Amino acid sequence: MSAQPANPNLPPDHVTVYIDGKELAAPRGSMIIQAADKAGIPIPRFCYHEKLPIAANCRMCLVDTEIGGRPAPKPSPACATPVMDGMRVYTRNDKALKAQRNVMEFLLINHPLDCPICDQGGECELQDLALGYGRSVSRFVERKRVVADEDLGPLVVTEMTRCIQCTRCVRFTAEIAGTYELGGMQRGENLQIGTYDGQPLMTELSGNVIDVCPVGALTNKVFRFRARPWELIARPSLGFHDALGSNLFHHVRRGEILRSVPRDNEAVNECWLSDRDRYAHQGLYAEDRATVPLIRDGEGFREASWEDALKHAAALLRAQGGDDLGVLVHPATSNEEGALLARLADALGCGHLDHRIGQLDLSDGAAAEAFPLPLAEIEQADAIVLVGTHLRHEVPLLHQRVRKAAKRGARVHVVNPVDFDLTFAPASRRIVPPSQLAAALGEVELGEAAHAVVIVGALAENGAHAAAIRRAAAAFAAARNARLCRIPQGANALGLTQQGVLPAGLDAQAMLRQPRKAYLLYGIEPGLDFADTAAALKALGGARVLAFSHYACASTRAVAEVILPIAALPELDATLTNLEGRVQAASAAGRAPGQAQPGWRVLRALGGELALPGFDFTDLGDAGLAPRARRPAAGSAAPAGAASGLEVVATAAIYRSDATVRRADALQAHPLTAGPGLRLHPDDAAALGLQAGDMARVRGADGTASLPATPDARVARGCAWIETGYGPTAPLAAQARVEVVRA
Repeated sequence: MSAQPANPNLPPDHVTVYIDGKELAAPRGSMIIQAADKAGIPIPRFCYHEKLPIAANCRMCLVDTEIGGRPAPKPSPACATPVMDGMRVYTRNDKALKAQRNVMEFLLINHPLDCPICDQGGECELQDLALGYGRSVSRFVERKRVVADEDLGPLVVTEMTRCIQCTRCVRFTAEIAGTYELGGMQRGENLQIGTYDGQPLMTELSGNVIDVCPVGALTNKVFRFRARPWELIARPSLGFHDALGSNLFHHVRRGEILRSVPRDNEAVNECWLSDRDRYAHQGLYAEDRATVPLIRDGEGFREASWEDALKHAAALLRAQGGDDLGVLVHPATSNEEGALLARLADALGCGHLDHRIGQLDLSDGAAAEAFPLPLAEIEQADAIVLVGTHLRHEVPLLHQRVRKAAKRGARVHVVNPVDFDLTFAPASRRIVPPSQLAAALGEVELGEAAHAVVIVGALAENGAHAAAIRRAAAAFAAARNARLCRIPQGANALGLTQQGVLPAGLDAQAMLRQPRKAYLLYGIEPGLDFADTAAALKALGGARVLAFSHYACASTRAVAEVILPIAALPELDATLTNLEGRVQAASAAGRAPGQAQPGWRVLRALGGELALPGFDFTDLGDAGLAPRARRPAAGSAAPAGAASGLEVVATAAIYRSDATVRRADALQAHPLTAGPGLRLHPDDAAALGLQAGDMARVRGADGTASLPATPDARVARGCAWIETGYGPTAPLAAQARVEVVRA
């Protein structure tokens, strides 16, 4: 006779389990600790983490179990013991508590007594549990072991003597990041966690090992020794360096952001945070931060009061409004600032307004569109096609979602000009020059995929062949019933599109190639943020420029007549719209430096100085801001360029993607910030007589650069791969082709 369930009214595939006398229904095959967590029954743990594979290393979660009236002969680890129908679990009886206390005693045998100087102090899981389960006196008098520390790079600092070998960090790099950089070496009491080869962590998600570490073995190198947790105030904010909109907390002391940590949101970033979002706050405190209004005075600038600066700015706009004015907006600008910029442009009679400053080919009138499915559903896809994207660097946590799909069995196909590093094995690769991406996409076979997704990234969206690739991707997705996901090119590109920060007249590229008499720049670093730097600097250099800027950098000073300092997103109450159309709010965390003001306040004051309608509000809530439907007409195509030479493949360097990231010292010291360089297929390099380390002269229609060359078999034949965000490569990014010779 088969065993009957203890409760016949259970949901399908559930069993009845009793934990500390409380009757619970738990999914069959789930673990005791999962059932207890769902019921709010605390069980101590160190190695268990709900997002990581079960290891059962620490044994801190030992509990007493009883099945069919028969007690288990010894305590069972709650994290690795499946629930059974009718099982009784005791987490607080004498047997369980004695086991937990004994485990704690073992864990503390070698742990150093350095809590007063440990950065984890005050938020340490070991401290918390030692208070409840530890003894005041140890029975062990042997010398504590010491473990040598490794240099894991500029982001994570180690104190491995504190390590309790829970292996959370090992499992994170293996299962979540997919880089397998950490592991256990030696055995028994000699076991230690490290990299074996002594190299720094290279994953773009390395900071998450800090969050999963339950002790002070892995801590934040940038934050080290700067503050105690109880001194900090947590302010909810958003990542603004890619279109994902990761949820995070900025930890603030006296108006200064000292660190950033993830804020759980299963629908967006789960509990993870990319290193770019975690450490970029350093850039807010760069030496060239704009802190006071500046007005050009001869070859230099003089500091001015806000009153004088606004009068000068208003006079500039009065003299050159309407068709003479171009308004260019950074695609990470908040929804509120974008709406006011659109209102300002309309009031000035200016139709030349655009945020698509990084896109070369706008001939199809393309604008950002929301993903047609939630992020979490990408994990459930059975076929994914990546088109023109270095996804690990472009949107690291979207890449992590694709990795999860691949681990579930999804077939991932890649169509790229470079065989970029992935943390999973793709089903197929088509590595072709940018001009052939559209044709190569049509060759991808999805088989019998019922749930297919096509992801189009920055290389496709921003390049000289963008319109053709977008058409091909749309046709491919329609023919195969696939969901087309075009990654918005900017942290708030979708929000600005919805706010109408789009041209009724000339688009971003056209208003630079057909120079205006005056420009309003908003949040832009002119020397590095434009797709066509040469055209931008030429146009701006011959015009009157009003710059709303976070940084008074050299390129802004070179072109601007007036510089108005504005607060960055971590210093604002604002909203951004992420790639799936989710509108998310950020709270002001840090204090804006000097006399810098939130951009909406400056725009309101400027509109008031100009006596424009719609700028008489005193509070942002009274401004009457609402999304505006505006669809850009077909715009400008990328310049034709040379007919010969190597095709340019330009990707944004992961830690040079925007002005704030470029000023974060720790990220600039990371090995992924390799500096300007040129990568060629070995056959092309050999034909040009170039070997690794040789200097190559790269000549485009608008500039020349001398770059160190590296033969790289990942690059498609006939291509020259450069990373943007560096001064030397800026003139080359807009070129379809370049001539390369040995310098």
